[in-house]
Amino acid sequence: MRLHKEGRIPVLIDILLFALCVTLFFYFTDLPIWVNVLVVIALLIPFTMLIRFFRVPNRHVNRLDNAVLSPADGTVILIEEAVEHEYFKDKRIKISIFMSVHNVHVNFYPINGEVEYVAYHPGKYFIAHLPKSSLDNEHNTVVVRNDENRSVLFRQIAGFVARRIISYPKVGDKVKQGDEMGMIRFGSRVDVFLPLDAEVNVKLGEPVRTQKTVLAYFKPY
Repeated sequence: MRLHKEGRIPVLIDILLFALCVTLFFYFTDLPIWVNVLVVIALLIPFTMLIRFFRVPNRHVNRLDNAVLSPADGTVILIEEAVEHEYFKDKRIKISIFMSVHNVHVNFYPINGEVEYVAYHPGKYFIAHLPKSSLDNEHNTVVVRNDENRSVLFRQIAGFVARRIISYPKVGDKVKQGDEMGMIRFGSRVDVFLPLDAEVNVKLGEPVRTQKTVLAYFKPY
């Protein structure tokens, strides 16, 4: 496991604040040792949460040419046929993954291919479970097309707590399945849109892991 680069400054700031608070507390107070211990533990909680949030696990990528890997850690909260209005403008299989504050928040590419569309949209911050959050909330849409002309759209969606979407891809980038593409800070949701003939490999309520879990398989030509 390592610390994500986006977490270096927040963690450093938290360390400095922790050191300052502990120094001031012990300098200006004369309390029992057990109280001091409780204060230190309380101050360590936000630091521990930051480290946990910005963690990047070391995983062996389950690379499969005909498979769509989960772009996020979380829980499957929706599987349905839905019209994708932004890019494809037709019916697709939609799989939604909810990312809680306890999940890894780094996102990874679900397939190999070339990035053919990237669009960031500012918006609101409804609870990520709500259907309207897919388009009303702040979100970032990425489409990757593989060598067999199969396209997958995945959308990073900010939730009630999440207030910043980080996305690295640019149109024309050649990307590899399981490589990092960005992250969403502090809990959110990722929607994935697949061809209608894709074979879904997950169920509602199932926990998924990015780089590992196969969301679906492409139907052979």
